[in-house]
Amino acid sequence: MTHTSFPKWPDVAADLVNVAAGRSPADMIITGGIWVNVHTRETLPDHDIAIVQGRIAFVGPSADHCRGPDTQVIEAKGRYMIPGLCDGHMHIESGMLTPAEFARAVIPHGTTTMFTDPHEIANVLGLEGVRMMHDEALMQPVNIFTQMPSCAPSAPGMETTGFEITAEDVAEAMAWEGIIGLGEMMNFPGVINADPQMLAEIAATQRAGKTVGGHYASPDLGPAFAAYVAGGPADDHEGTCEADAIARTRQGMRSMIRLGSAWYDVESQITAITERGLDSRNMILCTDDCHSGTLVNDGHMNRVVRHAIDCGCDPLVTLQMATINTATHFGLERELGSLTPGRRADVILTSDLRSLPIETVIARGQVVAQDGACLVDCPHYDWPDHARQTVNMARDLHADDFTISAPAGANAVTANVIGVVENQAPTKALQFELPVTEGRVTAHGDVAQIALVERHRATGGVVNALVSGFGYTGTMAMASTVAHDSHHMIVVGTDADNMALAANHLRALGGGITIFKDGTELATIDLPIAGLMSDSPAHEVASKTDAMMQAMRDCGCTLNNAYMQHSLLALVVIPELRISDLGLVDVRTFEFMDVIVS
Repeated sequence: MTHTSFPKWPDVAADLVNVAAGRSPADMIITGGIWVNVHTRETLPDHDIAIVQGRIAFVGPSADHCRGPDTQVIEAKGRYMIPGLCDGHMHIESGMLTPAEFARAVIPHGTTTMFTDPHEIANVLGLEGVRMMHDEALMQPVNIFTQMPSCAPSAPGMETTGFEITAEDVAEAMAWEGIIGLGEMMNFPGVINADPQMLAEIAATQRAGKTVGGHYASPDLGPAFAAYVAGGPADDHEGTCEADAIARTRQGMRSMIRLGSAWYDVESQITAITERGLDSRNMILCTDDCHSGTLVNDGHMNRVVRHAIDCGCDPLVTLQMATINTATHFGLERELGSLTPGRRADVILTSDLRSLPIETVIARGQVVAQDGACLVDCPHYDWPDHARQTVNMARDLHADDFTISAPAGANAVTANVIGVVENQAPTKALQFELPVTEGRVTAHGDVAQIALVERHRATGGVVNALVSGFGYTGTMAMASTVAHDSHHMIVVGTDADNMALAANHLRALGGGITIFKDGTELATIDLPIAGLMSDSPAHEVASKTDAMMQAMRDCGCTLNNAYMQHSLLALVVIPELRISDLGLVDVRTFEFMDVIVS
């Protein structure tokens, strides 16, 4: 797989100078628009933008002196000209799409730059998987920068992954073209305790002059947080309240505020700007995790910007948080994030700054989308067979594999239960009294069973626990090989027979998500690449995702985008309780705990 590197500013400086001076014609001129300047937070009417070699050469009241007989002229007709939107932290795999199809889905929404951490595939295919994601990303007509994953496993000793990422892997990747930094440092206890591997990964990134991504999921803002910051992470997206956003920025970090398919953390944190009046230049908007249904039906970074504005943030401040702030954070302020000379010509034309209709999208000086339609090819990587054959289970499972045994003679037990929180990544540590039937703990009321099925090394291992909050009723089960971050198989259900049916279906399919009710398959999304992604067109995957969400509702679930909660129940670095292939994990103490209390 090959790609053509985008020309660097020094390589085309002569062309930029000559066009700006009027000695050479521009390739494209956007004329008669309102220039949204994110450096000064101004809107300047009746301005033109002249573009050559995919970069901006001139911005001013008239670019007539840059026009030649073959110059492409785009009439802005008084619309706003804003920079292409940047997603400061996201995971392509969460879209259930490959980089090519993810790009095809988000380009019409005005996203022209992404900073992506492929640690999902790193857990399944290791450094090779990261390289494949990176290579397909570089083939796209928009800017996709890769952060080298830092934590596979996310918490050593708490889970078993398909592959592990080492400090040597990180050091190697820092030399790859398009690697912008280190992916989110999820192992915050490791940093706090000065773990040599974690510090070596951070050091390799810092010595390469690149940005260290953060992930501090603890609510503790005392010495532990101070120790984490001192370790080197430069940003954090795990904040859920105003105090989190303030703490990050006060300590010199960038606070990344996210709106994903199910992570609604903007409204609770944007008040640091809108009510407390803090400086917004150290705050960044991002998505983190958006599935294909959200991308196709609702939008991407345009959705985040609109939401922040609806939450009371000034539109120009909001745009800074989705453009120049992000670029500055990654050392790319002179490369992208604004409509100024020398920068990549990533431009959106929109008729309204509040509702933000994305009418025309230009990326690297090329019209890539118009009125919601993607107009460019997004090339696909040739994924090898072994990347499509990653569900390695020892055998088909049976109902008995999904048994939680009660103490002898017990008619009821008190059990530890993972409590799902709507629109939040953290869970609650709950306890419920549950009935016992024939020596087995029985799911009851809002409590369902959850199982983590090993799928990397064919061990045959199944770990069982309990979860509440989905609201499932009747006999059903949902299984997924998307199980952040170890990506074994998560099965949640009210009935052991249906749980076995769902798990075996995914084993036969080679990965994906499926829902069974009363012994019948309701919906399935096939995800053949690493059990995480499909290379089918985004709208096809989105249609299957819509069917999955409807099937969840048909099983009694009323939560918003509860699939995201399902997929995160194995992420053992986000409090309070999680499940891994090694047991039930108390993330408050990073210790295993028994399912049965008494």
